[in-house]
Amino acid sequence: MPAGEHEFVVVANRLPVDISVAQDGSLSWQRSPGGLVTALAPIMQKNDGAWVGWSGQADFSHEPFDGEGMRLWPVALSEEEIASYYEGFSNGTLWPLYHDVIVAPEFHRTWWNAYVSVNRRFAAAAAEAAAPGGTVWVHDYQLQLVPAVLRLLRPDVKIGFFNHIPFPPVEIFGQLPWRRQVVEGLLGADLVGFQRPGDAANFLRAVRRLTDLKVQGPQVTIPGRWSRPDRAVRAQAFPISIDAASFDSLARTPEVLARAKEIRKELGSPEVLLLGVDRLDYTKGIRHRLKAFGELLEDGQLRVPEASMIQVASPSRERVEQYRQLRDEVEVTVGRINGDFGTLGRAAVHYLHHSYPMEEMAALYRAADVMLVTSLRDGMNLVAKEYVAARSDLGGALVLSEFTGAADELTQALQINPHDIDGTKATIMRAIGMDAKEGRRRMRSLRRRVLEHDVQRWADDFLGYLAMSVPSPMSVATPMSVPSPQEVR
Repeated sequence: MPAGEHEFVVVANRLPVDISVAQDGSLSWQRSPGGLVTALAPIMQKNDGAWVGWSGQADFSHEPFDGEGMRLWPVALSEEEIASYYEGFSNGTLWPLYHDVIVAPEFHRTWWNAYVSVNRRFAAAAAEAAAPGGTVWVHDYQLQLVPAVLRLLRPDVKIGFFNHIPFPPVEIFGQLPWRRQVVEGLLGADLVGFQRPGDAANFLRAVRRLTDLKVQGPQVTIPGRWSRPDRAVRAQAFPISIDAASFDSLARTPEVLARAKEIRKELGSPEVLLLGVDRLDYTKGIRHRLKAFGELLEDGQLRVPEASMIQVASPSRERVEQYRQLRDEVEVTVGRINGDFGTLGRAAVHYLHHSYPMEEMAALYRAADVMLVTSLRDGMNLVAKEYVAARSDLGGALVLSEFTGAADELTQALQINPHDIDGTKATIMRAIGMDAKEGRRRMRSLRRRVLEHDVQRWADDFLGYLAMSVPSPMSVATPMSVPSPQEVR
């Protein structure tokens, strides 16, 4: 395949911009929020980079165009592909499977066919964009077949892959009918990155169990064929982070500090304000958190209006049945708690089913006395890091699930098993009553970790390791068994 012109190519499910098309066909766009594009934008601009991704709209087809200092390379998806590849295989099969089967995954061959087809299209776009000997960085569970397909198309490029969600134990992963194809798809990369060391270990166990390849420490050896030499694939943890310095600066602004005071006043100036911030997802443990808070009110350990809770639940995947059901259950639970324990004009739980700009989120973090992160399974959980970055006053306390990737790093948080409701209740009360000196000591340690290990350092670490892997131009993997959609019935 002919080489492109871009030394650095990012491949992700979504483009880093929200695109609008006017009636005359002209395009306008706005950068999407998120740390990934912030971290990679300088590298993109320095290396004339390209970003391959879906626009987020059905049947949006457009030639590559320049925006945000990089070449934006849209990949078109039909309504049927969105339903089968994205809502189906990615979020109905892989998401629950990779999150410890909190809900049951579904296995449909038509969904797999669409996943294969779309992954091949992303790989073809990346192959077209990358310069000779360039670097391609593929992101996340929606695109796990891209590395192997891309290596067959462009054996001259360095390929990295980063998985933003957990990678499950092989006993769970083994349920996937196409488990070997997914493993071999990932082995097309030179470097496979994960959030936690345990995720990397799970992947390496899957390689041992499902292939006959040699695994030694963090390295997998792909044997050469004919004149092609052996190739090494490294699996390693690279915990992602946020643009901590920018968030720290935002949370210090007079506008944010004034808004934080206003939030508390609007809630009746409670003595204790608890905060939960999540996508409305069954992995986030929102129901467990509400149950613990409701029982604290029922036990009389907390009372309204002295104590209040804000739950921000950003809309998520509302076309997927499990998410619609979760929303109903959460809203019923909030209504019951408010009905049982709220007072006239004072709700126990202030439920906000919206997305908010970063300024408002920073104000909420500054207003909250206790941040509750109760995920049942999470790749990282950047909300926990945002809360820490916002607390330059060294105030507040972080209650953090041990099942988040952030728990490996934020060891000074008060860690919980969210399934243990009594333990969660006790930890919430400990956070509320924590001695100010201990609270400052813990927050100071947390902030040191978050500010030093920011998203830029994450990108630099990953790309630094990838740069050390310099394959021969003819270093091609043994052809991976990624079937065409027609081959799967």
